[in-house]
Amino acid sequence: MKNLTQLKTVTLAALIGLGLLVQAQPSKAAGSETLTVAGGCFWCVEADFEKIQGVSDAVSGFTGGTVSNPTYKQVTGGGTGHYEAVQITFDPAVVSADQLLDLFFRSVDPTDAGGQFCDRGDSYRTAIFATDSQKAAANQAKSKAQADLGQTIVTPVLNAQTFYPADAYHQDYAKSSDLILTRFGPKSKANAYVAYRNACGRDSRVKELWGSAAPFAG
Repeated sequence: MKNLTQLKTVTLAALIGLGLLVQAQPSKAAGSETLTVAGGCFWCVEADFEKIQGVSDAVSGFTGGTVSNPTYKQVTGGGTGHYEAVQITFDPAVVSADQLLDLFFRSVDPTDAGGQFCDRGDSYRTAIFATDSQKAAANQAKSKAQADLGQTIVTPVLNAQTFYPADAYHQDYAKSSDLILTRFGPKSKANAYVAYRNACGRDSRVKELWGSAAPFAG
């Protein structure tokens, strides 16, 4: 009888612990949302949005195409239909999807249908990959951006599709101290990123379009 009582006590404790674990997990998941956008070079989009308070993660990857688990070489080579994109995970209690969408439009050249800045081709086009619950906000942000800019915005609002993270080499590129060989000799990825961003003219073009409303242009 004593053993049975002990067994019941242990079982009850385990069930309580399991219940607390199950209860805690949905709470954590419910506290975050994701938004997927394409804004040219995913290193730049990732680096920009990781600066925003309330954003817990920004992952470089690919979406919008027909090839499963595409490689960087496949996507940039063309024919996959994929965009270079970034999946942003954020806490809506700190920063809203509406705010992120406004920041997105003002961080790119949404008038350019052929790519972004020095990066040309389909994989570098801009787009918002919206879930059903995000479409109204995305279209509203697009209309507002067009009114503010006074030019036609060509960035489409597309249905969210499977997002494929790029390999580790492309994640947090702007923060990495790993050395790579450039035409100017060995450089850290972070330094090579800064040199690329400046040479590509991203910030200068965004400032030309948006002026003081450009949130990330240095």
